[in-house]
Amino acid sequence: YPYRIRSQRMRLLCLCGRVYDSAVDIASRIATTIPLGGPQPPRLLDRVRLAIRAHHYSPRTEEAYLAWIKHYIFFHDKRHPAEMGADEVTRFLSSLALHSHVSASTQNQALSAILFLYQEVLRQDLPWLDGIVRAKRSVRLPVVLTRDEVQGVLSQLRGPLRLIATLLYGAGLRLLECARLRVKDVDFATNQILVRGWKGYKDRVTLFPASVKADLAHLAAARRQHEADLRHNAGWVALPGALDRKYPNAGREWVWQWV
Repeated sequence: YPYRIRSQRMRLLCLCGRVYDSAVDIASRIATTIPLGGPQPPRLLDRVRLAIRAHHYSPRTEEAYLAWIKHYIFFHDKRHPAEMGADEVTRFLSSLALHSHVSASTQNQALSAILFLYQEVLRQDLPWLDGIVRAKRSVRLPVVLTRDEVQGVLSQLRGPLRLIATLLYGAGLRLLECARLRVKDVDFATNQILVRGWKGYKDRVTLFPASVKADLAHLAAARRQHEADLRHNAGWVALPGALDRKYPNAGREWVWQWV
C-alpha cells in the first residue's frame, strides 16, 4: 500500500513536470512571435481608412476606395503597393477595361483610389503618378420619363415608397439624402428642403413640392408616438458627427427624428 501511494505521487510529479515544460515552451514561442517595444503600427488598410476620414470623405467613398485597394493588392498576388509602380497600376487598370469590362467612370474611380493610396497614405512622391491617363467617359443621353409615365409609376406605389419616389422626382433628392431626411430639414413655411453635408460635405436647398405635403400627414402620428416613447425613456436617434457629445439630449428632440 505505501508503495502504491509513492508510485501515484511519482506519476503525478512527472505529469506536473510535463505540463510545466509545455507551458514554458508555449510562453517562449509567444515571446518570439510578439515583438516588444510598444504597440504595433497600423496595417495598410487601417492607415487608408484613417486618411480617408481625416479628409472627411463620405462613407460610400471610404467603402469604394478600400474595395479597390484590396482588389489592386490581390490582383498582384498580395504584393505591397510600396513595391509597385506605374507598370503595375497600368496593368491593373487595363485588366479592368479588357477583362472585367467596367465603364470609364468605374475605371477612373479605381484610379482615384490608387492615387489616394500612394499620395496620401504612402506619401510617395513618384513622377509617374501625374502621367497616368484617365479613361475618357462616354457622353450618354439621359432617359427622361414623361409626366404621364411618372404619374403612372407613382400611382402604383403606396406608403413610404410613394413618399420616397415623390421626393426623388419632385425635390431632386438622392436616395440616401431622402432616406436620411430629418424633420428639421423640411420647411413647410417656405416650401424648401435643406440637404446638409452630403456630396462633398456641402449643404444645398431644394424645392419642397406642394404635392408631397399630403404624404407627410403621418408626421402628426409619428410625433405622438415619439412623445410616448420619451415617457418610456426611448425615442432616441443617432446624430451626425460629434453632436451627440456636444448636445447629449438632442437625439431625443423631435426636430432630429427621421421623416
